[in-house]
Amino acid sequence: MEANADWLVGLQSFTWESAGRIALAALLGAIVGLERLWTGHPAGLRTNMVIAVSSCLFTILSIEAFPLQGSAQDTARVAAGIVTGVGFLGAGAMLQTKSHVRGLTTAATIWLVAALGMAVGAGVYLLAVFTTVLTTVSLVVLRPVSSGLVRRARRQWTEQPDG
Repeated sequence: MEANADWLVGLQSFTWESAGRIALAALLGAIVGLERLWTGHPAGLRTNMVIAVSSCLFTILSIEAFPLQGSAQDTARVAAGIVTGVGFLGAGAMLQTKSHVRGLTTAATIWLVAALGMAVGAGVYLLAVFTTVLTTVSLVVLRPVSSGLVRRARRQWTEQPDG
């Protein structure tokens, strides 16, 4: 019974630090989610925030709670479970037609936001913030560049003579 009491005391001792981690994960998820929302893509603000926050919480619990119970291997299992579970969410965001795949960037963004939450939950704040900035810049800046390249490739494809 004493081990259970130690576990509860351990959980209570990191509440405010954990709350800050969860708040940062929510903020970073919101930043990525706003870009998706503004461009009219699925998995917008709320979805990205929830994924970041839940990944952060699972990571915090795996780091803080499991070692108190004497099972450090569970930390890696939880991380693997997050990656796998969120991968399934991302797969649900993709749609394939005969010649086109839609939702690939959304799926990648879902996975990335989970990684951001995990990084914040693990206390790797600077890496999470840097990755958020880099991701947001790439989503915003590279959108017109990639659209232009696709238009150019389509024009070249349709203008080529048969033979």
